[in-house]
Amino acid sequence: MKIAIATLNENLNSEISPQAGRAPYYLILEDGELKETIKNPFAVGGGGAGFGVAKMLADKNVELVIAGQFGGNMKGALEERGVRYEEKSGMVEDCLK
Repeated sequence: MKIAIATLNENLNSEISPQAGRAPYYLILEDGELKETIKNPFAVGGGGAGFGVAKMLADKNVELVIAGQFGGNMKGALEERGVRYEEKSGMVEDCLK
């Protein structure tokens, strides 16, 4: 399963970001192994971050997105693309156990 985790830093020792659309980074894991780190291009700027992130992650064939909280627009955009999401907090390593 391909999972994207919104994080505050660019490694597995990071804390999960409290915001999905404006998270500084996304870690992409497949079968529990880190495959890619993405600096979120939607972390700063105008509106529409949730839509942009949802599309970016769906284009990478992510099946599940984990973050502290998801805005309504991002939830809708993920659901439209068939991507599941879960709200979790804490450290990435603890989340993966």
